[in-house]
Amino acid sequence: MAYMNQERKAALSPAIKAICKEYGVKATLSVHHYSTLVLNISAGDIDFFGEVQGNWRNGNYIAVNQYYYQDQFTGCSKEFLGKVIPAMMVGNHDRSDIMTDYFDVGWYIDVNVGR
Repeated sequence: MAYMNQERKAALSPAIKAICKEYGVKATLSVHHYSTLVLNISAGDIDFFGEVQGNWRNGNYIAVNQYYYQDQFTGCSKEFLGKVIPAMMVGNHDRSDIMTDYFDVGWYIDVNVGR
């Protein structure tokens, strides 16, 4: 069963914040419903809206797909997400078996750009 708490968030936070600082990104890290680690990107030097491909943009908001961000973004935003998403997954596990409808993950992640 997916579980994320403040202690796990605090353990992952330094590495995630270091990546954000390296790329000049202002972001907050939070826990949603004790199951999801959420990174909300509010500002920074990266032009996520200019580097998004296709119809992923919804006004002033982008919900990043953690599995297909390589196809969703280009340039510096793709490079940033390629570092921050794995940093959010450190220590996570995925023992799901879709054939038997059994889902077992350590926690979920969400990455949001804008509001």
